Amino acid sequence: MADADLEELPGVGPATADKLHDAGFDSFQSLAVAAPAELSNTADVGDSTAADIVNAARDAADVGGFETGSTVLERRNKIGKLSWQIDEVDELLGGGIETQSITEVYGEFGAGKSQVTHQMVVNVQLPKEVGGLHGAAMFVDSEDTFRPERIDDMVRGLSDDVINATLEDRDIEGSAADEAAVDELVEDILDKIHVAKAFNSNHQMLLAEKAKELASEHEEAEYPIRLLCVDSLTAHFRAEYVGRGELAERQQKLNKHLHDLDKVGNLYNTAVIVTNQVASNPDSFFGDPTQPIGGNILGHKSTFRMYLRKSKGDKRIVRLVDAPNLADGEAVMRVQDGGLKEE
Repeated sequence: MADADLEELPGVGPATADKLHDAGFDSFQSLAVAAPAELSNTADVGDSTAADIVNAARDAADVGGFETGSTVLERRNKIGKLSWQIDEVDELLGGGIETQSITEVYGEFGAGKSQVTHQMVVNVQLPKEVGGLHGAAMFVDSEDTFRPERIDDMVRGLSDDVINATLEDRDIEGSAADEAAVDELVEDILDKIHVAKAFNSNHQMLLAEKAKELASEHEEAEYPIRLLCVDSLTAHFRAEYVGRGELAERQQKLNKHLHDLDKVGNLYNTAVIVTNQVASNPDSFFGDPTQPIGGNILGHKSTFRMYLRKSKGDKRIVRLVDAPNLADGEAVMRVQDGGLKEE
């Protein structure tokens, strides 16, 4: 579908097809989930033509109609589960982080949000039989948090069984005890993490569109894109839109950004993890005053919301705050030199 002939759609000639490709619409499905106004603005086609193209693409991709619950269940069986390699957290999440969903991780500074994103870009590359998704990762870095040295630590911190299975999966000779083999594995894993630094909120929104293009390019690759991390989602928006007067514009832009990220997840069966900053509510006399920022837009758009809370030493409490099909609950993990570990 990524190389679909767009000229098959009524009203799409060679020139229009080129415009659509240049704008990042390279499949019937990507057109089917687009709004006519989006097509009109980005691909320079008329409003009525854009509406006709979108409707024709929906027919061609067979989306947009009603379907039975059994069909939905069958499609959901294709959703991947990305393991944390921590049994208690995986159980809390019903098996791990889902593809085709946005998982929000929030908490105060030092709670371990960036540790989670680093661990997941490693875990997603593991073979499926040990909880990975046999895929590559994208990392949008808005707070200068990405550290390849940390990836090195986390790969070496994996259990010997997981390292051996991953070496075999990648046809790397050796075992977990072989330093040269593990060095090669670290380099191979780093090669499959695509990192982009976001300099401001507009650049961050552009990178979400670029992420869609990159996921499309790797759709048929041996390691397709199976994870998109944004660390942090809200830092630039929070810094650039200050005061109540700019709140509406901030939320509108954040909403569009979240929808662009969601498209990557849905179109390419990718898990999307976003980290979020918090604020303290001074009016709170009882309970935890820590609240995620981003308002209702982020709360509604995130499929899963997870709250990380500091505890003694390297211990962290992982709380599932919201999920469509799972009960709220808590799990405990540790943040150590070798990555996220069992309590």
